[in-house]
Amino acid sequence: MSVNWKRFADQVSHYQSFVLVSHVRPDCDALGSELGMAYVLRKIGKDVRIINAHRVPLALQFLDPAGTIEVLGDDVEAEDISVDCIMVLDTSAWVQLGDMADVIRAASCDKMVLDHHVGEDDLGATMYKDYQAEATGTLVVQAADALGVTLVRQMAQPLFAAIATDTGWFRFGSVTAETYRVIARLVDAGVVPAEVYSDLYERDTLAKLKLRGLILSRTQSELDGALMHTYVERQDFDALGAQPSDTEDSINMTLAVENTKAAIIFVGQKNGGFKMSFRSRCDLDCNEIARLFGGGGHKAAAGAFLEGTLADVRGKVLPVMMEALKRVL
Repeated sequence: MSVNWKRFADQVSHYQSFVLVSHVRPDCDALGSELGMAYVLRKIGKDVRIINAHRVPLALQFLDPAGTIEVLGDDVEAEDISVDCIMVLDTSAWVQLGDMADVIRAASCDKMVLDHHVGEDDLGATMYKDYQAEATGTLVVQAADALGVTLVRQMAQPLFAAIATDTGWFRFGSVTAETYRVIARLVDAGVVPAEVYSDLYERDTLAKLKLRGLILSRTQSELDGALMHTYVERQDFDALGAQPSDTEDSINMTLAVENTKAAIIFVGQKNGGFKMSFRSRCDLDCNEIARLFGGGGHKAAAGAFLEGTLADVRGKVLPVMMEALKRVL
């Protein structure tokens, strides 16, 4: 499924003011896509605000040094949001929008979605989706082309981060020759990959380092090492002085074990329950597993959330993951 860019550009032309929204616990693809799209729309004379349900994680604030991304309930109230169009980026699921979901439901304006995930809810929006795209950031580059906006460093840097992180720094199976052609254009626009890498991976806190060590120390294996799983409980963050965003990429480290085919991490949430991240480097479809628990994503990487204790959640999820993995091994 590819995006009808002429239709996209025609629809954008009908609106003057936009609010851009992405998912809770925003990652680089969410934030980079929002920032890149905001630049594109402003360049063609549109009024744009970015409003999310969650604040930008401390480790990713370099993407928005001017602090332009607003947070619902902190910087703006729902009743103060009046706009011609709400554009949702990098998700198509109500549950991932947090408190912004109620704002979108109540809004009488038009809605658009630009996303690369397979699953979707009925958001009452015009969907622009490409399941084959490696990142929503890639779609924003295509949107810039469709709207006649030239790539410059200000927009290229967050889009580079979006694509680089959603491809595991270009090591995932979603990477194609076209990925590198897009990346080359972003570099030509002024992005310095080494600087982005340093901002992303070489500014860790001691607390994050200790959290990663804790996560790895708790790793267990099933099915003769084919499946790895680990966890973080919410009190661990306070004990170490770490942030929830410090768990990012930890699950991928467990895939470094030889012969491992899939992995899960259970991350305790502030208000209870556990967020789960699934990874696969075989025929196991993580999106199908995640959807069984109300989540979604891609074949190689997906996520979901369940209420309950760690024992409850692991007791529900691990057997399902193990049976699914057995069928493809």
